[in-house]
Amino acid sequence: MSLPQKQPDSPQTSVGVSFAARLGFEHIHHAYDDKPVLKDISLVAEAGEVLCLLGPSGSGKSTLLRIAAGIEPQQDGRILLNDREIAGPSVFVPPEKRSIGLVFQDFALFPHLTLLENTRFGLTELSRKDGLAEARIALSRVGLGDKMNAYPHELSGGQQQRVALARALAPRPAVLLMDEPFSGLDSRLKDAVRAETLAILRQSRTTAVIVTHDAEEAMRIADRIALLKDGRVVQVGTAQELYHQPVDLFTARFFSEVNIFPGTVEEGAVETPVGRIEAPGFVTGATVKVAVRLVGIEVSTEEGEIEARIVRRRFLGVTEVLELAVSGAERTVRATVREGHLPPGVKNVRLSLRLSDVLVFASSSN
Repeated sequence: MSLPQKQPDSPQTSVGVSFAARLGFEHIHHAYDDKPVLKDISLVAEAGEVLCLLGPSGSGKSTLLRIAAGIEPQQDGRILLNDREIAGPSVFVPPEKRSIGLVFQDFALFPHLTLLENTRFGLTELSRKDGLAEARIALSRVGLGDKMNAYPHELSGGQQQRVALARALAPRPAVLLMDEPFSGLDSRLKDAVRAETLAILRQSRTTAVIVTHDAEEAMRIADRIALLKDGRVVQVGTAQELYHQPVDLFTARFFSEVNIFPGTVEEGAVETPVGRIEAPGFVTGATVKVAVRLVGIEVSTEEGEIEARIVRRRFLGVTEVLELAVSGAERTVRATVREGHLPPGVKNVRLSLRLSDVLVFASSSN
């Protein structure tokens, strides 16, 4: 895939293959000023896979990345590279000896150095001649072979991101760590740069651990996702697993907008304003929260068991978000429909549920 602003005379060459490694975190604990930020984190990035660390601000994602890179030592636990301990109670391999590359959120390019010199910067074990040769190859890999003598301020945000990626990949690391690498990009470029980055990672076969707070981004790029909250791993799995089988309400909310209906289970089901919902696994009298995804509410002018009235419509391009008044609901019920699905000005509609988008959790679930 070609990126916007890439010059036609800058062909992207094949990416050199790295020796991908398995990166393991074992019972990692860490705190700042006696405030725990990582609490017993155990997690593995398998060789050659893209693992996303996903979670809200303050969940510990970036701290875990810095510990893996060796920027700061964990207070307890071990870091393993192909089952070899590189950080633990009695071992601390310095960052430059770990074969782990790091791409910072702000790219951390040196403004006074050309792209070629920026890319050569991490190749300290090579002679200047050999380092420059490797840097040229790395820049060509990311489609910037014609801009080697340019300076960072002359580039777009997407091009700067590719320079940072070239610099990190130049030493052929076994693991590449990326901290919110796409957050500073223009929304028009983000999809293209993300796809290009993923293609480069696949070609280089580098194990990658990418931090993001964006669930959609994680689903687009990750082989597996580790969802963090308050310094703990909540759930690990594929995008499909976390979306379709969330372990709690926090996970469900992180991957989709939902309506929440509290209720009490009676004979294996719970009554809600949008219908009777089966609640397998819950005993009679249990208090639960029923989560219904916005896309799981089908809205029609003719079909559906539940009557509703449209209070507000928000146009979002290919979709509309509806706010609906429903009898028995304490607040408006939200639903997403395809743009043009409902006639302009219509108010009275009927609702039905797509049961695959209905989830039931214990009332203690957050």
